[in-house]
Amino acid sequence: MASGAPEAGIAYFPPESSPSELTALAWLLEDGTKKFYSGLVSGLKNSDAGGLFQDLADAEQKHKEALYQIYLGLSGGGEDPRFPESVFPGSAPADYMEGGVEVGKALEWTQGKSPEEIVEFALSLEVHSYDVYLKMEQRMKDPRAGKMFASLAEEEKGHLNRLQDLFIHLMTPA
Repeated sequence: MASGAPEAGIAYFPPESSPSELTALAWLLEDGTKKFYSGLVSGLKNSDAGGLFQDLADAEQKHKEALYQIYLGLSGGGEDPRFPESVFPGSAPADYMEGGVEVGKALEWTQGKSPEEIVEFALSLEVHSYDVYLKMEQRMKDPRAGKMFASLAEEEKGHLNRLQDLFIHLMTPA
C-alpha cells in the first residue's frame, strides 16, 4: 500500500474569526509544529537534519510567545494563563500543526522515511505557514498585530531557506 505524506494545506481560518481567535488558532498550529519537530529529533540519524529540526522546534516556541503577546495586546487584558483555551472554552482540539496536519499522523508517517522525505514534507508545512501569516497580516486591523504577523511570515521564510539548504545538501552526492 502506497502512503504519501499527510495532506498539508487544509488549515482553515474562518473569515468571521476575531483577531483574538485567529491569534489563538495560529498559536495552536505553532504548538503542534513544535511538537512535530521535537518528535523528529530523536528519531533522525542524520545529525544535520536533527540539529535543524531542534532549531525549528525552538523557533516555534518563540513564535508561540510572540502570538501570546499579540493576543494580550488585542484583548487589552492582563496575563491569561489559560490561553488559548480561554479563547475557545469547552473545546479540546486535537494537536494540529502548520498545514492543518495532525501531529500524531505526521509523526507516524515519518517512521521509516528518509531525512530527504521528511525535509521535503517540512518544506510543504513551512510554505503553508508563510502563506497563512501573510494572509493574517492583511486581516489584522491592529497595526501592531499586522506587523507581528509580517515578522512571523519572514521567520517562516527563513525556515524555508534553511530547510531548502538542508534538502539540497542531502540530495547532493558525497
